[in-house]
This record gives sequence, C-alpha cells and structure tokens, in this order.
Amino acid sequence: MSYIIDRRLNGKNKSMVNRQRFLRRYKSHIKKAVTDAVNQRSITDMERGEKISIPTRDTAEPVFGHGEGGNRQRVLPGNKEFNKGDKVLRPKGNSGGGPGEGQASNQGEGDDDFSFFISKEEFLDYVFEDLALPNLMKKTLNDHDAVEFRRAGYTASGTANNLAIVKSMRSAQARRIALTSSSRRKLKKLLEELNEEENTSNNLDKINELKSNILSLEEKIKKVPFIDTFDIKYRNIIKEPVPSSKAVMFCVMDVSGSMTQQIKDMAKRFYILLYLFLERNYEKTEVVFIRHHTSAKEVSEQDFFYSRETGGTIVSSALELMSDIIEKRYDPAEWNIYGAQASDGDNWDDDSPQCAEILRQKIMPNTQYFAYIEITPNAHQALWRAYENLKGPLGDRFAMEQISNSSEIFPVFRDLFSRKQAKEAV
Repeated sequence: MSYIIDRRLNGKNKSMVNRQRFLRRYKSHIKKAVTDAVNQRSITDMERGEKISIPTRDTAEPVFGHGEGGNRQRVLPGNKEFNKGDKVLRPKGNSGGGPGEGQASNQGEGDDDFSFFISKEEFLDYVFEDLALPNLMKKTLNDHDAVEFRRAGYTASGTANNLAIVKSMRSAQARRIALTSSSRRKLKKLLEELNEEENTSNNLDKINELKSNILSLEEKIKKVPFIDTFDIKYRNIIKEPVPSSKAVMFCVMDVSGSMTQQIKDMAKRFYILLYLFLERNYEKTEVVFIRHHTSAKEVSEQDFFYSRETGGTIVSSALELMSDIIEKRYDPAEWNIYGAQASDGDNWDDDSPQCAEILRQKIMPNTQYFAYIEITPNAHQALWRAYENLKGPLGDRFAMEQISNSSEIFPVFRDLFSRKQAKEAV
C-alpha cells in the first residue's frame, strides 16, 4: 500500500495553495452551503464568512495500492455456516441517528463531520460566481482610468529588465556585416591572388605585398567592435487606455402601505445582493436609489434600506423620476443603463397602464436591461398584468420574476443575472 504525501513548501506564512486546492475539490458542498446561508441570513449579516461542514466519508484521500500479480497459492480457513452460492446478509445500517458513522453504543468511537470556515471574500466569490450584467457594452473612452501595458516594438533606451538580447545581437551582427562587407570582399580576393602566386610563381616581392595587404585588411576588420551602444535595443512598453464599460443601476423600491415589513425585508435582501454584486464586480458602476409611495424621490443608500417613510401607491412617479435622471445625468451613448424594480404589485388602478407606457416609450429605448420583481405569495397583481404585454416586444432586455418567500430570493437573483444569459459585447 502506497500513500502520496505532498511535502512542497507553501508560500510565506500561508497555506493558500493547499487551501485553494481544497476549496476546488469540495466546491459542490461549499456552493450548497453558501446558497443555504444566503437564504437564511438577515439583511445586515450578508457580508460575513460561513462555516462549512463536509461529511467525513467525502474527505477520504486517494490511496494507490499495488496489485497482487504473479501466481500465488493460499490456504484459506473453512467455515461451518456457508457453502458455495449462499447469500450473506448485509450488515444492519446506522440506527443511532447521529451524523457520524456507526450506531449508538456504550463503547467505541465514531466520526463527526469535518468543518471549516470560509472568509468573507471566499463567501462572496461563491455567491456571485457565474453572474454578470446582461448586454454590457464598451461604449466610451471618456474619463477612463484603466490602462493596459502592451508591447510596441523596440527603443534605444530603457531599463535593464526590458533589454532585448536577441534583437541587440542581431543589430550588432547587421552593423558588423555592413561595415566590413567591402573589406571582406577585398580580403577574399587577395587571399585568392596570394594562393595563385604561391602556386604558380616565385615572385617574393608580389607575395610579400599581398601578405602585407591581407594583414592590413584583417586588422581593419578586427577594429570593428563586436557590439556598440548603438546596437542595444530595449522592448518598448506603452500604456494603452482600455475602453470603459460605464454602467448605472437604478434600484426602484415600493415603500407604500401595502408593503408589509416582511415584504420590505425581502426586497431589501434582493437589493443588498444586487448592491454587493455591483460593488464587487464592476468598478465603473454607479447605483441610483429611488423610493416611492404616492411620490418618488432619489435617496441615499442608508435611507433606501432603513427609512420608515410610507404612504399610498403610485408607481409611475418612480418611473418618471428614473426617466428624468437618465435624461439629465446619464447619456445612453456613454452609459450602460440598468433598472431593477421591486414591488408587491399593488398599484392605483389607473396607474399600471401608465407605468407600462412609461417603460415602453421613455425607459427601455435607453436601457440595456430592466428587471421587475413582484414580491407576493398571492396571485399576480395589476402591475404584473400591465407589464406582461411588454415581454414580447422587448425580448430578453426585460425580465419578470415573482418571489413568494425568502428562500426564493437567491435563486431568482441568479436567474436574472446569470452569465449564460448575459451578452457582453467586446
């Protein structure tokens, strides 16, 4: 029996390589635990890490064994109970009811689940894995901060770490060939004449003269330096601006009297997931928070999540405000514009058709993607029925989902922003 032990040294003071290998190995267990944690956590507890438990039966290390091979003879003990072809009963399973392997007993010992803790960063990596903003396009180079370094030929000056050795040697060889080519041709001709004179005549004066000229040319060729400062070349590295994918997300939330505290909490949890997702993955993304009852106003992040203001319900006021903000501050030629609206679907009867018209005429022509989330355990309300008529004409740029309870928040969020549905333009 052979055991493979990895004795390679880890990085300085850390076991990050082994840890990342471990996390990849048990990815399916971790993703399931993360999904359960998101559904159970409170609004203010979304960013901490998580304790993960893995059954010990799934943590066994691979073992390599040698096959028996060859010819062997064995003498096996007989028995008084079984004959050839008899069936052996399977041992009884675990009846102790615990998580370990084995059954309840007043002796012996069992195995508990293996538990470990993932950090906040690792937790959020699993939460937002394979998610992206749909239809994100690179629209502008204005106000760009991001640059990338790329090769741009060679230059005569630079730092030692950018020295192009091969290019420098080729340049030196080309210079030596250019400077000595005529002398080498003359030298070759003189060597042929010298060889002919030595073989055909005994004119010592002529031979000495040829030898003197040959020696002079060889000295002249040797004086050409093997490498000169002119030959040294460096790789030229330049900064190139990267097209900016600027995006703005409008978070529109109903805070009217029909929205119970439970529904508001579910809406807040959805928006917190969305806010963390944008903040973590998109440096150039802005977020605009809009709350509405009978009137709408743009508020800060703190007021959006924790203000207790309430009232009647006129949803069109929020959509009108969103349209005005887009017109004044976010040029569609430069910005990718997104919207996410959460409501219980209850609205003033005559207002729902007006909301659909505002979306169709003013908002969607300038918007990459708009998602409507109706949070209610009951049948669809007036606003849903008004929005249903938009799904066909707007295609995949408009999405509608219903959330009945808190366990559906994360699955709905992943459906709305799945990378499989995102069409990122290069």
